[in-house]
This record gives sequence, C-alpha cells and structure tokens, in this order.
Amino acid sequence: PVADMKVGFVGWRGMVGSVLMERMVAEKDFDGSFECVFFTTSNPGGKAPDVGVDAPPLVSATDIKELQAMDIILTCQGGDYTNEVHPKLREGGWQGYWIDAASTLRMKEDAIIVLDPVNRSNIDEGLKNGIKDYIGGNCTVSLMLMALGGLFEKGWVEWMTSMTYQAASGAGAKNMRELVSQMKAIGDVDPALMDDRANILHLDAAVSGIIRSPEFPTANFGVPLAGSLIPWIDKAVEEGQTKEELKGFLETNKILGSTKAIPVDGQCVRIASMRCHSQAITVKLTHDVPLAEVEQAIASHNEWVRVVPNNKEDTIKGLSPAAVNGSLLVPVGRIRKMNLGPEFLTVFTVGDQLLWGAAEPVRRMLNVALAHLRASA
Repeated sequence: PVADMKVGFVGWRGMVGSVLMERMVAEKDFDGSFECVFFTTSNPGGKAPDVGVDAPPLVSATDIKELQAMDIILTCQGGDYTNEVHPKLREGGWQGYWIDAASTLRMKEDAIIVLDPVNRSNIDEGLKNGIKDYIGGNCTVSLMLMALGGLFEKGWVEWMTSMTYQAASGAGAKNMRELVSQMKAIGDVDPALMDDRANILHLDAAVSGIIRSPEFPTANFGVPLAGSLIPWIDKAVEEGQTKEELKGFLETNKILGSTKAIPVDGQCVRIASMRCHSQAITVKLTHDVPLAEVEQAIASHNEWVRVVPNNKEDTIKGLSPAAVNGSLLVPVGRIRKMNLGPEFLTVFTVGDQLLWGAAEPVRRMLNVALAHLRASA
C-alpha cells in the first residue's frame, strides 16, 4: 500500500504510549500504509522507535509547523501538552484529526469520546459532520461501558452506581513503583514473626508500625496504599463528589449520546492492585428483566465481554486483577437480582485500564480515521 497519510505520535514512551505501541505492533497496524513521524519533548534528532517500518529521526513535539504537516496526531503525552499545543494548531488553521488519551478535551462540545464497540455510530456521524477531535474516555467509564454496554443498548438502565476498586497504575508509573516499594517495606518485617508459632498479634503490630512509620514511602500517594486503601481519587468537585466520580455521570452520557441523562454515581477507591480496575455496580433496571435475558444482553454486546458464572470457583479464578492483567477481555460476574427488588441488579466487573481504559480506544480510532480519510480521498 502507498504511504499516503502522515501520522504523528506524541507521548509514545510513557506508560499508555508504550502499551499503545505494543498493541499496534501486535495488531500489525504499522503496515506501511501511512507514514509515521515520532515526536519527542526531550530528544529531537534521536532515533525513532523500531516498530517495523522506517521513520525519520525524532521531531520536537512543540514544533507547530512540523505538527501541522500531519493528517492525524495521536497523543498520549497528557493534559498539559494538549492544553499547550492543541489551541495553537487549531488557531493556525490545522484541519487534521487529533486523537488524544488525555481528559482535557473530552467534554468540549466539538469533541467525541471514543469507545467504538459502544458508540461507533456517533464516531461515524462525527467524521461525516467534520468533527476533528476524538478523545479516549475515563478508564473506569470505558471499562464499565465495555462490560454493561448491552444493558444500555437495550435501554434497560434507569440509573446505576459504581463502587470502584482502582489500580495504582491509574495514578501513573511513579505510583506503581511506590506501591511495590511499600509492599517491599512490609515484606521486610522481622522473619521471626512469620513463624507459625509466633504470636499473630505481634506480626500485625509490626506491619502496622511499618505502614505508619515516617520512613514508609508515600511521596506519590501521600499515604499508605499497600496493606490499606485510599477512598479518594482526583480533586474535589461540587456536592462532595470527586472529579473521578463526576466523570462517571458526564462521560457515560456523552459516550452514549443520551437524549435524557441517565443518573450515574458512586465512590471511587484506590486499592493496592497494579493495573486493573474493578467495579461493583448496582443497576436500577427500567423493569423486571429476567436474569437469563440480562446475561444474554451483556454477553452478546461485544467480542471482549465475558459473563462469569456466579459460583465461587469461576469467580475467584476469573474475576480479578490477577486474572485480567494484560488482557483485552472484560469479565462480568456476580450477576444477580438484589433483595431491594426485582428491578435491582448487581454485577462485578474487572478490566485492564491500560488497554480498554486507555490505549485500545485511541488505537482503534486511529484505524477508523485512516479508513475514513482513504474512503474520502
């Protein structure tokens, strides 16, 4: 194929960017059908990464003229970069597609939040209507919609709440390292206390002492996460919510293109897992839908969702961060009606937030945008 389109990649070395590169190589997206230009904030003139196709030396990520030569820019460089560069490009008349993993532009009127297994028709409509900014959604929102898209598609959701169990990686690479440092500090407890004959309360007191010690590494989280949890993510907004909790309402409805807003709320909690977000969800159904139909709607919505039978063995084996890390599958289990009434459903779901929660929707959007450009050429 002729390399007719120019695609610029920014932030390809960071955590989400590295996962994106891994996924693009695995899916053979670098097929020579577009020209790759890799941008850098630190090393202009350096060697481009080896992704199986030739690419020129690295270009400065703040060089507006070079960026304007791109048909598509895909950035995982974060919100500050978007704030700095995106307005300059648009004010300079750049008409290309901006695909972005950061949250900065998500709620802008002329931007679309991309999660194509859920809102492909909105994306196609946007491309047809000349929308140029396509933004990856919040990780927990994207994972929740990959899990329960079938229920929203049927119009069965009156409202829902999500209690989250969010991994350290949602806060960044430094936080992941800090979690491991915290675990190591706990693991360095006096080995004599680990003897089965030792008094367990002494072990508990020793661990507690380590966690509360001023030497315990908390520079990034501010408090212990290992052996504990943090029931607060992001900054405070109105009504006692955190920004992460508000996103559940705003972004879910924007992705779905809801004409009448569906109430979504919950509590977002950081736990000591490395890179998968879990959610315990309560759904108020619009009417009493039989459980078999609920499971069928969930399972048939997309090719990545998996219904886990509600028994102990399948649940503990398949419905955890340990089981899902590095996988595109989104298991949904613990599906049952609640004592609250026949329209009340509870489910538990887990997903790798670096994949469907971050890199995968923008990777797929790049392919959608390339196909659209070729079709309209």
